[in-house]
Amino acid sequence: MTRENDRTFSVLFGQASRRQFLKGVVSSTAALATGGGAALSTRRAVGAAEPTREPSGVTRLSDHVLVYHGPTNVGIVRNGAEALLIDCGDGSVAEVLSRIGVRKVTQLVFTHHHRDQACGANRFVESGAKTAVPAAEKNLFADPSAYWNNDGNIFRVYRTFRPDHLTLIEPIRVDRELKDGDELIFGSARIRVLATPGHTAGSLSFVVEVDGQTVVFSGDCIFDAGQVWDLYSLQKGFSKGGRTIGGYHGFMGDRWRLVESLNRIKQVGAGALVPSHGRIMFHPDRAIDLLAERFEACYENYVSISALRHYFPELFTDYAGRPGQMPIRPGFPPPKCLQHFGTTWMLVSQTGAAFVMDVGSPRIVTQIKQKLQRGEIKSVEGLWVTHYHFDHTAGIVDFQQAFDCPCYADRRLAQVLTQPSAWRLPCVDPRPIRVHRPLEDGQSWQWHEFKMTSYYYPGQTLYHDALLVEHGDLRMLFVGDSHTMAGLDDYCTYNRNWLGRGVGFQYCLSLIEQLKPTHMFNCHVNDAFTFTRREIAFMRKKLNEREKLFGELLAWDHANYGTDPSWVRCDPYMQKVTAGQKVRFEVVVTNHSVEPQPTAVRAVPPKSLGAAPSDWSERRAAAKAETRFPLALAIPSGTKPGRHVIAIDVRHGARRLPQFAETIIEVAAGG
Repeated sequence: MTRENDRTFSVLFGQASRRQFLKGVVSSTAALATGGGAALSTRRAVGAAEPTREPSGVTRLSDHVLVYHGPTNVGIVRNGAEALLIDCGDGSVAEVLSRIGVRKVTQLVFTHHHRDQACGANRFVESGAKTAVPAAEKNLFADPSAYWNNDGNIFRVYRTFRPDHLTLIEPIRVDRELKDGDELIFGSARIRVLATPGHTAGSLSFVVEVDGQTVVFSGDCIFDAGQVWDLYSLQKGFSKGGRTIGGYHGFMGDRWRLVESLNRIKQVGAGALVPSHGRIMFHPDRAIDLLAERFEACYENYVSISALRHYFPELFTDYAGRPGQMPIRPGFPPPKCLQHFGTTWMLVSQTGAAFVMDVGSPRIVTQIKQKLQRGEIKSVEGLWVTHYHFDHTAGIVDFQQAFDCPCYADRRLAQVLTQPSAWRLPCVDPRPIRVHRPLEDGQSWQWHEFKMTSYYYPGQTLYHDALLVEHGDLRMLFVGDSHTMAGLDDYCTYNRNWLGRGVGFQYCLSLIEQLKPTHMFNCHVNDAFTFTRREIAFMRKKLNEREKLFGELLAWDHANYGTDPSWVRCDPYMQKVTAGQKVRFEVVVTNHSVEPQPTAVRAVPPKSLGAAPSDWSERRAAAKAETRFPLALAIPSGTKPGRHVIAIDVRHGARRLPQFAETIIEVAAGG
């Protein structure tokens, strides 16, 4: 999906270049809102022994500050037999508190609103704990149903793309809102609030000063030295050179703000940096500087073959002319048998019959009717769909009402088109589309003088196809939005762009080498183009480098876990049910590891369903493959009509991932 008019200007970074910015240049510590003017505590002494994890799963940083290592790290600040928790994860921290002398949790503070940080909160709230949350995310704590009941957060998500992948399914009472510079006193501990957006828009870090030490709890700003938990949380639009792109196009778009946040943490001078996921860092500066360096290396690799350079060159002037950037190819005119309007390519045979590729709006249907009336075409005999994004499909329902012709698509894409509510993907239109002929990879047919061949083409999205049209010397390959003359259209992680041999764009480049097209066509570009063997080899090299670079940056055994937010997904994502019946669905786990992994999943219903969690469904997930886990949950007969979100707990290899995915049920009224 590409929109050249996505350009509301705003200045994000002042006059400093991004290269300077990512090196951690911070001009003044006075810019930090650290709350008060107390001197910072000293760092851990050189050569001092680092604390070890106790058998209870707790690391004791000082007499009053401990860290519980559960599915997420939980900060424990003690005041006698009472405790303040920084995040609470799935609540399993409660099982160790008595062992360390804590009888009551009186306060909970949260770095950000994600389920894995807070899904266990209500057990403490119900026992009297007071809560404090980021002010910018208050509503996502107090009223998550408003988020889930807004279809704009699920379907046709595009310009304002920030899908908040792990929004809570249950509300948490909010007693206090926290903002940058606020301060809390708990016993002998002083806790200062530092705004550190990036992982989420409202993320906070907490600077804890007690026992002569300074410890920063940084949420998911960082995982370990040079590593982050994921990249898909950084999907956000940005501005540069007078141009702006929306969130859908903003691959790693919030990394600049995240590095700025980490630089603020550096200025605190803490002796320990505690992430929500990952290991405690006792050399925070080194850890942060390495992360900034890796971000820059990863992004430079990404830009080098990015199709966005064709659409938005002003955004990438910092990279223009650098070694290792693939030159942008010139285009050339398409053959006379083709017409292009909107995001539609139309193939016209010698008989005057038309074969249409993508219909992005009802306006396209009107244009086709006008062409028929003017005699420019004599009939409409087929529709090909390249991918599911609404700027390619939003007119298909009208098209199918106007023209009686078959609709073709690769069978994988057809599953999304025919049941869009079963998927949570960017830019999905919720209206089902009839696909008369779901096709296998490599399936051919004759249409007038043209030979047509369908290919699976996991380029811009995992659910994408390509069409090869042959006639005489012409070998025309229609690739949807997967390429421009500048390279690869892979600017939204939620499209599931996998890295590795034989998948994603590596698969697509192999197909181009095999098919040797004379022309390639993008639905947003008027000209045709091709790639030379040398350019294909260059893109392959960059993708191989990317797999390695992203693998070093991300906290997983393969980069795809940190770039693919749907590696755990529910099928269907949304379904209608009747109270009193049993709802059935599957959890689909993509094991991106090179070895099979022991994996288990279970459903965790909200209190509104009045049901207990399901039993665990367990099996070994095959390497580099999808494994399906069937689950069922009884919906009580008295369930209130409306939308209910069911979370999914996941165990995968050594990871415990509370409420890591979700499925939605719509309970019918009167059931």
